[in-house]
Amino acid sequence: MTTSTPKNLLVTGGCGFIGSNFVRYWLAQHTDSNVVVFDKLTYAGRKENLHDLWESPLLSLVVGDIGDMDAVRAACQNNNIDLIVNFAAETHVDQSILGPLVFTDTNVRGTHVLLEVARELGIRLHHISTDEVYGHIKDDHQSVETDELAPRSPYAASKAAADQLVQAYAITYGIPVTITRGANNVGPYQYPEKAVPLFSTNAILGEPLPVYGDGMQMRDYAHVYDHCTGIETVLLKGEIGQVYNVGTGREMTNLEMVDIVLDALGKDHSLVKHVTDRPGHDRRYSMNVDKLKALGWEPKYDPKQAVAEAARWYAENRWWWEPIRSGEFREYYNKQYAERLAGATK
Repeated sequence: MTTSTPKNLLVTGGCGFIGSNFVRYWLAQHTDSNVVVFDKLTYAGRKENLHDLWESPLLSLVVGDIGDMDAVRAACQNNNIDLIVNFAAETHVDQSILGPLVFTDTNVRGTHVLLEVARELGIRLHHISTDEVYGHIKDDHQSVETDELAPRSPYAASKAAADQLVQAYAITYGIPVTITRGANNVGPYQYPEKAVPLFSTNAILGEPLPVYGDGMQMRDYAHVYDHCTGIETVLLKGEIGQVYNVGTGREMTNLEMVDIVLDALGKDHSLVKHVTDRPGHDRRYSMNVDKLKALGWEPKYDPKQAVAEAARWYAENRWWWEPIRSGEFREYYNKQYAERLAGATK
């Protein structure tokens, strides 16, 4: 079991949604740690996500690509890094369907580069994965960490490949690694291509909410705060070489999620529009989280609370998302939804 608290962290993808929330949480809880954010600052990695923390002497930023071995090595050596926490990834399934190759570049090759640097310098690596690597879950089964990986989208396949690389390096080279597989996270600073911020901001603007298919897909919507505490638990108490699921262990349909968003914002449910489903859309994700709970962890939020609180955050923080919605996001949104919405049903 891990006991010592790492002092110098390299948080890759630390300007993204989950990464920035982790940076916030870690700095608040571990005031003697230094955090170096290593981020390419792509469309979803935004300095604004840590806007109020950049003056802290404990936080610094290195702009770089995890696929650049020299840059990663230099960041680790220059900052005496003893732990890499890898959030850096392309993460949106719809984007992976539109342009899959970048997912392989970042999620597979980028993770491989981090492993090589960790091996060379003797650094522990913690890898952030996803429940989507398990694929569509049938009947009443809940995925456990030893289940076979069965990804069904380019995104999920790239994350599954990265997981297997991490585990292979642990076996082959003996480097200290851990993996957490997160459920569908919601909360502050999530780029509005994802379902909850998309539906929240659309509802606030009075625009239709494009629900894929019948909306009966089952998801575990977990608050990003609970994901962060779960990662912390694994970093401090987890067993090296192990995988841990992080979620609530409870599910709801996407239609239930939409209803919670609209109710939290006081918006009319007539905004819901059913649109053509995306290819290969997994029907159900569900994870067993007993292994993480055995380390003393419990989620603070249930899925309904998580979704409602996230929706309210977008209502209270228009300053953050309005510039995004008026920028390049609009081109993606039109490509993804314009034709679908033209043929939408109530």
